[in-house]
Amino acid sequence: METINKAIKGGEFLIKETQSSDVFIPEEFNEEQMMMATMAHDFLQAEVFPNLDRIDDHEAGLMESIMTKAGQLGLLGTAVPEQYGGFGKDTLTNMLMTEYLGAGHATSVALSAHTGIGTLPILYFGTDAQKNKYLPKLASGEWKASYCLTEPGSGSDALAAKTKAVLSDDKKHYILNGQKMWITNAGFADVFTVFAQVDGDKFTGFIVEKGYEGLSLGDEEHKMGIKGSSTRQVFFSDCKVPVENVLGEIGKGHHIAFNILNIGRAKLAAAVLGGSKVASTESIKYANTREQFGRPIAKFGAIRHKLAEQAIKNYVLESAVYRVANLIDQQEKELTAEGKSYAAAHLGSAEEYAVECAILKVFGSETLDYVVDEGVQIFGGYGYSADYPMERAYRDSRINRIFEGTNEINRMLCVDMLLKRALKGQIDLMSAAQKVQSELISIPDINEEDNALFVAEKKIIINMKKAILMVAGSAVQKYMMDLAKEQEIIMNIADMMIQTYAAESVLLRTEKLVSIKTETACAGQLDMMRVFMHEANDVISTAAKDAINSMSEGDEQRMMLIGLKRFTKIPSFNSKEARRRIAKQLCEAGKYCY
Repeated sequence: METINKAIKGGEFLIKETQSSDVFIPEEFNEEQMMMATMAHDFLQAEVFPNLDRIDDHEAGLMESIMTKAGQLGLLGTAVPEQYGGFGKDTLTNMLMTEYLGAGHATSVALSAHTGIGTLPILYFGTDAQKNKYLPKLASGEWKASYCLTEPGSGSDALAAKTKAVLSDDKKHYILNGQKMWITNAGFADVFTVFAQVDGDKFTGFIVEKGYEGLSLGDEEHKMGIKGSSTRQVFFSDCKVPVENVLGEIGKGHHIAFNILNIGRAKLAAAVLGGSKVASTESIKYANTREQFGRPIAKFGAIRHKLAEQAIKNYVLESAVYRVANLIDQQEKELTAEGKSYAAAHLGSAEEYAVECAILKVFGSETLDYVVDEGVQIFGGYGYSADYPMERAYRDSRINRIFEGTNEINRMLCVDMLLKRALKGQIDLMSAAQKVQSELISIPDINEEDNALFVAEKKIIINMKKAILMVAGSAVQKYMMDLAKEQEIIMNIADMMIQTYAAESVLLRTEKLVSIKTETACAGQLDMMRVFMHEANDVISTAAKDAINSMSEGDEQRMMLIGLKRFTKIPSFNSKEARRRIAKQLCEAGKYCY
């Protein structure tokens, strides 16, 4: 396997090995970045957490005032260039801010929608006049933003939108007719990015202001969670939009929608990380103080297991989030150096890592779901009570597996985008897959054991990748262009990719951390990394078996199953004792402490 010293391209993690020295780890954030994160944390403590019930009750003007205060502090403009009143910070810093604000329940959704899908389309696709008009007010919080894509008949299939835009006779306006639904921030937004079909089939973006005649809103939706987030239908009835408010090019709206989603998926992973860490801390605090049978429940093995698993998933997710954020930053710098425009460099860098962004979205949303679900269980009956924090956290979490493309869509995208890049010759998957196929019929090498730190773990990662290449290569050979119809197999391959990327990310972070500190100082991190790698290996083994059994039989099936057994054979490890050590550290700290 090739070893490289520069940033790998999107999807190449499957065929290339990354050095730990080349990744960014959260322990490397500088003082300025941590001061900004602290500001975000303090903002939630002062403005959001004391008002959670009032926010969920949609108290008139409350969410708008919170967002205005966030804007006054600069929290809405970290990604906006200085020339438009923002701070122009890099992806790493913006992801860190998103993480810290992500613990804010419904407020974090409002903030993320405003700073992400609400603001970025204008920043990246707007004309100079549009950017000068809208961005300063969006960065300051004077105006709030919303994004209108989904319709009653077009959710995952966004390009099937029915909203129409017809050029007026005097060619000064586009007349919009249609409806959008599930629109975040709709109740108080001043600016809407709206997608409509021009001439029936030219999917196009428009900037629509709330005062435009013909725009109206439905009632607030009654939702399972994120109740305080304004979610309404938006109606357009002969809504006149000036022609200068076309966003981007006519018929190129899909470029806006899909490129913004790449960024949104990565940011969602950062946001759920923030919420997940807080939920983990709440679980630890409760387990330390809740007594049953004469001692704190944190002393019981079943609870220790849950606390440790929460922490492990958070640590792994964090490792992957900032690995990808750094890759995006590096790519943006490379594209800028090549002479690309600001928008092209930023959009191109996110698009380069679209596979990894989809992986983050799935792994992140499912991590938070796990953590809050186990949080409810740790709290027991109190976890089901609205007087305790886990009830709201549990309800609010569930939407994240639907936001930014459902997890099913994102799983299929992971595989689809990777295979398309291979077909275009951007990634040499075929050579790697053929090499694995040759290995299946060869006699395995019997090497002397190397007991050096991380050698065994690196071998596990290499074999995880071989298992993916074996299954994916066989699926492509068998189904060719019909593979898209075999969604179950695609989902199997996606699960293998997600677990592998997460496992490699946590290994790289831990290896780099040990090089900065010491093995002893990183005992908890080493335990978390090893427990996760064993769990990931089991997930990969099961997913691969499902795929192999569903697409092969006879000698071919037997050969692949033997190969899978070889690729997923790993040294034994006492995960129970490792989790107990992790839980002990957590309970002594009284919080998520990694």
